[in-house]
Amino acid sequence: MKEGLRQFLQKANKEGYGSGKTDHWVKEKDGSTTIPFVSGDFRMHDNFFGGEPYGGREVIFFKGAAVWMMVYYGKVNAGEHFAKLYKFLQKALLNAPDEMPVRGPKFLEDEEFKYTNEWEGNMDEFNGEESVSKNGETVYNASYRGGLVDQRKEN
Repeated sequence: MKEGLRQFLQKANKEGYGSGKTDHWVKEKDGSTTIPFVSGDFRMHDNFFGGEPYGGREVIFFKGAAVWMMVYYGKVNAGEHFAKLYKFLQKALLNAPDEMPVRGPKFLEDEEFKYTNEWEGNMDEFNGEESVSKNGETVYNASYRGGLVDQRKEN
């Protein structure tokens, strides 16, 4: 199941927020937005509030049971051009490393922005922080934490 989970998360990242496509996003009654994704026996919903700052959670289900989740919180520092920055962040998410496809790579750079991502742990249990800088100044930062859930089976 764990290898399937990793592969599913890679696929979900490419089809979800990182894709930039918003046609399948669902605006919820509570003001949040959900990005659903289903493939085979796996299902995920990425539900977030924001704007700035923003916060949310991703939950992955396998055969109807919750098996993994991540919570996240981040913000763009005042004065930064949101659309351009978030386009770069989506690029980072599309380049998540195979061994840890939770957020972006350790480092990514273009002409304008530099993305860094530091984490501890593995997909079973992890925490991390990502940031984007422009001209040496941090313009975005977010923290995240998560891992497997509901793994203990009662006898």
